Amino acid sequence: MADKWKQTAFLVIDMQNDFILEDGLMRVDGGKAIVPNVIKAVEIARQLGILVVWVVREHDSLGRDVELFRRHLYSLGKVGPTCKGSKGAELVDGLVIKEGDYKVVKTRFSAFFNTHLHSFLQTEGIKSLVIVGVQTPNCIRQTVFDAVALDYQNVSVIFDATAAATPDVHVESQRYRNGGSLMLDPPDDCTRFDLSYMVLILQSISCMRQLVFERINSIEVGRDLDGSSSCYVKGFYITIQWRKLFVQCIIELMLE
Repeated sequence: MADKWKQTAFLVIDMQNDFILEDGLMRVDGGKAIVPNVIKAVEIARQLGILVVWVVREHDSLGRDVELFRRHLYSLGKVGPTCKGSKGAELVDGLVIKEGDYKVVKTRFSAFFNTHLHSFLQTEGIKSLVIVGVQTPNCIRQTVFDAVALDYQNVSVIFDATAAATPDVHVESQRYRNGGSLMLDPPDDCTRFDLSYMVLILQSISCMRQLVFERINSIEVGRDLDGSSSCYVKGFYITIQWRKLFVQCIIELMLE
């Protein structure tokens, strides 16, 4: 099974104490709730042999490498958010970098901006990305946009393993699906994030890469499978709706 996912990388973005804990200096209100889902997602990715990449912020103690609008948080005499070596820069409890994983340090929203991530992924032969972490409208979205611009074949975001400051902001951020990514929503009857759910998600990505995307021209441009309006970017985007219609479509394509 490992060979099946050798071209897929699993990016975990900014799951650090300063973003997740109640007393975190840059706390994302929705972050704590997704920790169990992220932990489970990482476990499943490893079971499937998917490369796990930890993307974290680590800043100079004086804030000299941070965005201009945040430099006031690094004034002399106090530790700013995710300073290198600080408790706030550490991964939240339950998430551990293990042998075979990879770590990338960033200083801006995008995991690709001024980092060697793209070069590393190219070296590893990675063509598809699955993304989890915080927060949706900033680091997640910018990473997705850059990944699409860099021509990754599939860029997927797990909805209930990503978060923003509020649920409304998180839901609104789904609009970046029109930028070429897939937002993976849990089915209506899914009450827990388990192995079968994660495998279903990843298998669906594989099916669409091999089958649906090849037949994108047979679907009315500007329409998703459930009839809702949308747009297609280079043939890489289609809304996933966990309904019988979509599942039936996949099954029919696989049987042809």
